[in-house]
This record gives sequence, structure tokens and C-alpha cells, in this order.
Amino acid sequence: MRVLVVDDSRAARAILKAALRACGHDEVIEAEKGLEGLVRLKRSDTIPDMVLVDWNMPEMDGLEFVKRVRSDHAFDGALLMMVTSETNPERMVQALEAGANEYLMKPLEREGLIEKLRILSAVTD
Repeated sequence: MRVLVVDDSRAARAILKAALRACGHDEVIEAEKGLEGLVRLKRSDTIPDMVLVDWNMPEMDGLEFVKRVRSDHAFDGALLMMVTSETNPERMVQALEAGANEYLMKPLEREGLIEKLRILSAVTD
């Protein structure tokens, strides 16, 4: 399974990448900003099966990213998980209504990510 991680925090990207690899996802692509993530998604030879995206990023926030991805039918099969420090329940509802499949709150814990991946049937090992 090919995964795109979009987060402006290098540490968060590293944690997510390590956890994803531990779950059997060897092909992890990174992007630092929302716009960069959208460009990488659209330029990919193979569309990622899943995208993990932070809410608060420069240039394009995660909510706008989710909305843009969901407006393009080329990405209908992609799973989207918002991974963010936004803990307000209203934010979670916004993300899910915009098209996110799951919502994981920071601080990141490997077990929490694994549980969300299981919910999405995205644990490969």
C-alpha cells in the first residue's frame, strides 16, 4: 500500500513514517505543505492508497486538502486520515463531513495509529 504523509512537522512525518513501515507500508511519500501534497498526489504515477494529512499547515490547510482531493474523482478510492492536534469535536465533524475516512489526534501514539489503520483495513502485516 502506497501512503502519502502531508505534515509540516518533520518530527511528525518521521513518527508516522516509522509507524507505517512497522505496519508493512514500505512505500511512504512525504510532503511538507498542503499544496505540495496535492501536487505530489496529482503527479504520482501510482495514486497513493492512503493519505495522512495534518490540519494546520502553511499554504493549504488539511481541511482544504481533503475537500480538494474529494472533489477530484480520480482519487475516489484513496483513504484519507486527518492526523492533527485539533481536538475540538466540531473539527472532527468538519473533517469527516469533508470526506476524511478517519481522524487521529496528536500527540501521536503508535498504538492509536495502528488502531485507526485497522479500522480502515490498512494494516498489511
